[in-house]
Amino acid sequence: MAIIQNKKARFDYEIEEKFEAGLELRGWEVKSIRAGGASIKEAHVFVRNGELFLLNANITPLKTASTHEKADPTRNRKLLLHKHEIMRLIGRVEQAGYSLIPLDMHFKDGRVKLELGLGKGKKLFEKRADIGKREWKREQGRLLKNRTLNRK
Repeated sequence: MAIIQNKKARFDYEIEEKFEAGLELRGWEVKSIRAGGASIKEAHVFVRNGELFLLNANITPLKTASTHEKADPTRNRKLLLHKHEIMRLIGRVEQAGYSLIPLDMHFKDGRVKLELGLGKGKKLFEKRADIGKREWKREQGRLLKNRTLNRK
């Protein structure tokens, strides 16, 4: 179950594969995420020296969490994946023009995990088509609901 979601990611990108990565976090960050004080709307993943990092994920510090440590809400956080997964992702990102997009944060066995999506950006006409499909499904649901109510 996702604690924090990036709803705009599925609208802006065509997600082809999903990966689950661990995050290198500090104690106050975990407490803040548990309290719902995080946002990954503006976040993205980048590669540096064969490692993956999460950039611009905003984790607001709790007032009671850490008094001895200066909290930086938007610091770069290292993603924890197996080496062969990292190499595969780096190859896809650099050669094929894919992007790594954070989709959601969730807890698994008491640890914070980040779900990454490997995808390509959508063009404007593709976004419009998705909006049209969504509206048509809503309209179908309304029509079916009205039709079943009228039969009774």
